Amino acid sequence: MNHFIYFRALKHANHTVFCVEKGQKTFRDAQFGRSMAYSSGQQVKRSILEAIISEMNVPFSPTTFTFNIDKSKKLGEGEAWSACNPVYVDQLLGGWMKAEVGGESRTLKRRSPFSISAMRPLHPLLATYIKEDLTFDRSDRPESHKVIVKDVNGNTLSEEEVQNLLAGTNRSLHRKWVPENARTTGLFVHDIALDLRTLFAVSINKFEPEISPETEDLLRAAGWIEGETVFGKCLIAPKELREKIIPAIANALINWRITTNQSRTFSLMETLAIAISPNANKLAAAIRTKLKEDEDKVEPIVDDSLEDVRTFISLPAAGYIRTNTESADALDKAEEHLIELLQNYPYEAQLQEIVPA
Repeated sequence: MNHFIYFRALKHANHTVFCVEKGQKTFRDAQFGRSMAYSSGQQVKRSILEAIISEMNVPFSPTTFTFNIDKSKKLGEGEAWSACNPVYVDQLLGGWMKAEVGGESRTLKRRSPFSISAMRPLHPLLATYIKEDLTFDRSDRPESHKVIVKDVNGNTLSEEEVQNLLAGTNRSLHRKWVPENARTTGLFVHDIALDLRTLFAVSINKFEPEISPETEDLLRAAGWIEGETVFGKCLIAPKELREKIIPAIANALINWRITTNQSRTFSLMETLAIAISPNANKLAAAIRTKLKEDEDKVEPIVDDSLEDVRTFISLPAAGYIRTNTESADALDKAEEHLIELLQNYPYEAQLQEIVPA
């Protein structure tokens, strides 16, 4: 019985940015000496969960934010508590952690059944990382835009005082420079390991609890079934709930993308190829690269001949990879295959009986 689904996806990103808070995240490849853009596993996970929630049209779980007032009456940030309730799909699939200060309440912790890698270039030579200076320019209509200049005390300067301040300079007050904006283009890959044993199972171990007794009672009343996995006693989501979540998981794994709050950086981030296998070692060979002899170039390879690996190649892939097996319905077939794998797992009868010698 296969307890894991290993999943690798190849995407194309075009002149985009994965993180907008502090610019594009990068790391340096030691062998080829190049800076490469990446999206963290946490960001990929969040994007996948958002896609699942959107597909199901259900709300995210609520979060409780705590604040503490110290002796000087200053407000300080405390913990942020998750709902710790698998009724919320993002909690069931994403996991949770609630540890209250003081140790008066038991720590509740659920490990996500999804292990997700960073999305990084398929090869250092198959992605670019560039920086550019941008401007926010309104100098073409200076009369219609207001300028306010304040001194060190916060007082607004008069127009004459501003003119004196600018005397002898070529400074424009209607133009702002936005330096070193990073963008990336290339072929990117990410990996996911999905643990089917815990996907729809929530532990009811009292010594390392995942849920509170109150939540356990609510789940039982909602039709969750008591069962057992290699990790011990648990509650398993009812079949009707699993059948709602499984298609959303399959759809999100294939069709998720990173969106930003900067429209100029939008990229389709189209999925070029998918590889699915119960064997993690074989997955790396399905979507790989090969250095060319006597050339500082690499060739991306999607291999659909490997045993125990199902490979799906979309039409856009032919623009970047030499292939004769791309198809218009490749991603639809990949989604169907994922749904089949997820539905066929015996969630309610995982343990095999041991035959005495």
